[in-house]
Amino acid sequence: MATPTATPPPRRGHKFGEAVRGFWHGVTEGAELTQLWRQFVSEARSSYDLYSREVDWEKVSATRGWKRPFRAAWALFQVLLMKLSPARRVLLLLALLLLAWPHVVVANKVAVDIYPGLLGVLLLFVLLALELADRVTMKRDLEIARDIQTRLLPEQPPQVPGWQLAFRTRAANTVGGDYYDAFPRPAEPRRLLVVVADVAGKSVPAALLMATFQASLEALAALPGTLVDLAVGLNRYTSAHSLDGLRFTTAFLAELNPSTGALEYVNAGHNAPFLLRVSGACERLEATSLPLGISTDTAFAGQSVGMDPGDALVVFSDGAIEAVNERGEEYGEQRFRDVLARLRGAGAQNLLEAIFFDVDRYVGLARQHDDITCLVLRRD
Repeated sequence: MATPTATPPPRRGHKFGEAVRGFWHGVTEGAELTQLWRQFVSEARSSYDLYSREVDWEKVSATRGWKRPFRAAWALFQVLLMKLSPARRVLLLLALLLLAWPHVVVANKVAVDIYPGLLGVLLLFVLLALELADRVTMKRDLEIARDIQTRLLPEQPPQVPGWQLAFRTRAANTVGGDYYDAFPRPAEPRRLLVVVADVAGKSVPAALLMATFQASLEALAALPGTLVDLAVGLNRYTSAHSLDGLRFTTAFLAELNPSTGALEYVNAGHNAPFLLRVSGACERLEATSLPLGISTDTAFAGQSVGMDPGDALVVFSDGAIEAVNERGEEYGEQRFRDVLARLRGAGAQNLLEAIFFDVDRYVGLARQHDDITCLVLRRD
């Protein structure tokens, strides 16, 4: 009978290696080095765009010879510095001064070299900790705002016999300014109200205006009146919060009669949706008025179109077609149209997923710069 051999205990170096690999996996979240590098380049480009917008490049261009790159670097540094609070500006300048100072000689007849660079590194670490604390606090508040905003949007589309409906949105930041909804209008319960809207801008300001838009829509939709009356009321509410037209809202409003397939719509400056006919034709539902919030005197006109069995309506925000890849190239309407042409007969949910998949494939690891929303309505 063979004598069982004892399993040797793991070596100390093996445990250390496992710990290092676990730490590295936690830091990188399992991403490859190439992915990390591409992500860094994308974030660096985005940060540079943020700071460079405030640089007076005409003055930089007026500088001649070798001084120009130094003038550009100094201008960018000043913009970065002014983003900090006054106390943190002083802390950063002190840290940089200590990093540039080679050593300090202590008097009292005893020369001791103290490398202030270590103190400079410590001050930079303190500054980083302060900025991270602000970021964590802001992130927590934004996550709460995101939860509130998520509750304002429908989780599931309404079930309408003979129809398929799918929608999805993805904010560029934690919260966004895109809005979508579909529900039976209380004043006309046999009609389905379909809305996709896009507040100018993104993040918190756009999200706040989106919330006021949603509240106004629900209040006005409960009142009797035509779709044009609804658009007029929304424009009145939106104009009161648009900062003299600077924060306007594009919107596509439609009322569907599910039994007949008749669709009445008002396109207030929104991207023209695609109406895919079962015959193979593709129609665009062009804008019928200016966006909401530009002027209280804006005139709105309603249009009507019929949807036959097999037809599909695709409504989207400009974040889809204006998505850019790492080379700064836009996705564009033609690629969007190509996806719709390839999957013309697909179900609403499958078509929606294909649109987002193709946009993501084209963009790669480039940072999303605008909110993306899409709604697909198909008649069985």
